Amino acid sequence: MDKATKKKLEAVGWKTGDAQDFLELTDAEAAFVDMKLALAADLRARRLEKHLNQTQVARLIGSSQSRVAKMEAADPSVSVDLLIRSLLKLGAERHDVAKAVATSA
Repeated sequence: MDKATKKKLEAVGWKTGDAQDFLELTDAEAAFVDMKLALAADLRARRLEKHLNQTQVARLIGSSQSRVAKMEAADPSVSVDLLIRSLLKLGAERHDVAKAVATSA
């Protein structure tokens, strides 16, 4: 949101903020969400780079297509552990995972 719009909204009584403010997340919780989103995005990018569909990835990691879709969407039911293990099975190395997490901020 640009500064002028923000100022107008605040002038008429609206409160502005970001998702962290709205959800009342601590800095650590917000960082965790950012990292999970980055891992999910990296999984999708890696899948597309390898020209695989979600069903093919599911077979590679021993899961289902719907689970892969949830992984790529960073669904709350998906663990960071599952995202990392799946990235590694798709050929990511430790430094690739670290880079994805490091660039999430």
